[in-house]
Amino acid sequence: MGDFERKVERFIEIFINQNGYVKVVEGLKNTLLIAILGLIIGILIGTIIATVRVIPKYKVLPRILNGICSFYVGLFRGTPMVVQLLVCYYVMLPLMGAHMTGVQVAILVFGLNSGAYISEIMRSGILSVDSGQMEAGRAVGLSFGTTMIKIVIPQAVKNILPTLGNEFITLIKETSVVSFVGAADLYVAFSYIGSNSYEFMVPYLVMAIIYIVLVMIISLGIKTMERSLRKSDRRH
Repeated sequence: MGDFERKVERFIEIFINQNGYVKVVEGLKNTLLIAILGLIIGILIGTIIATVRVIPKYKVLPRILNGICSFYVGLFRGTPMVVQLLVCYYVMLPLMGAHMTGVQVAILVFGLNSGAYISEIMRSGILSVDSGQMEAGRAVGLSFGTTMIKIVIPQAVKNILPTLGNEFITLIKETSVVSFVGAADLYVAFSYIGSNSYEFMVPYLVMAIIYIVLVMIISLGIKTMERSLRKSDRRH
């Protein structure tokens, strides 16, 4: 029996006989939970920031809000994700006397981080919509906010859908750093199997394959949504 076959057998033994699969399932669940909820939070925050940044700056309040949003975007785009996780978990939470699990902190930080990037994506999407759409909405008596929510933003989302898909893929891959705050993701699960088998080659190879499969599924889903939207546009 070759060396690689022995490594595979050892991996299977830990994975099945010693319940390694339980940790993998938990890690996969946490990975998807952090990425999906982080993306949802990011879309909400990003849409609000993008709307603020495209509002005409004739008055003082829009200028102040724009400055706050610019600072927020610069802060989260200018620091690594792992630093944000560590500061939130080991600095901010103790200072506030708050208690959150590693997964909850990861969801929060991923959402805040993603919001900074999605705000720029959404802003470019809003600016890509013909300005006549906003004028038409205002002409029929809709407020600026209503026009943005009902007319401009839905069209912007269509334009940026592939980029949002790429952001989701990025979040999936970046979950590998959440172990720094004690969250059990795929990396932690396969590191456990590797530590117990004293062999990391096969566990990390399987982990890489799972990440690739996840990315392929997401990419396929985004392409399906794009085709569906194109068909909808042609019908109208």
